[in-house]
Amino acid sequence: MRRAVCPGSFDPITNGHLDIIARASRLYDVVHVAVMINQSKKGLFEIDERIDLIREVTAEFGNVQVESFHGLLVDFCKQRDIPAIVKGLRAVSDFDYELQMAQMNIGLSGVETLFVPTNPTYSFLSSSLVKEVAAWGGDVSHLVPEPVLAALGTRLGKK
Repeated sequence: MRRAVCPGSFDPITNGHLDIIARASRLYDVVHVAVMINQSKKGLFEIDERIDLIREVTAEFGNVQVESFHGLLVDFCKQRDIPAIVKGLRAVSDFDYELQMAQMNIGLSGVETLFVPTNPTYSFLSSSLVKEVAAWGGDVSHLVPEPVLAALGTRLGKK
C-alpha cells in the first residue's frame, strides 16, 4: 500500500492545502494529514477543530486520514510506516527552506520528500493571510472551503 503524509498546522486549511491533499490522494493509496502541534503558538482554531474541518473537507477523497502529532515529522512517519512526505511549494523561498527540511528528514530516517508545485491560483495563499484578511472583514470565500468560511465567521464574530 502506497502511503504519504501531508503535514502542516492548517490553521485553517485553505484551498491551496486542499489542492495539494487532493493531488496526493490521487497518487497514494492512503494520505495522512498530520496536523502538527506547536505548543509555543496559539492558533485561531484548536487542534480538534482543525482536525474536524479537515476531515469534513477531505471526506470526498475517501483515502485521507487526519490526526494530530507533536514532535518530529519523521517519527510520525516511522510510527505509521509512511515512506513519503508531500509538500506544496508556492515560491522559490519555500524551496530553500523545504529543501533543508527534506535533506534533514532523509538523513534522519530515510523518509523521502516530494515537492508538488502549487496551483498558480493559490501561489500567494497562506493560512496567516486568510486569517488576517478575514479578521479585517475581507472576503476570503474563494480562498477556503465553505465549512472553513463558516467557522472563520463564527470565530471572528462575523456573519
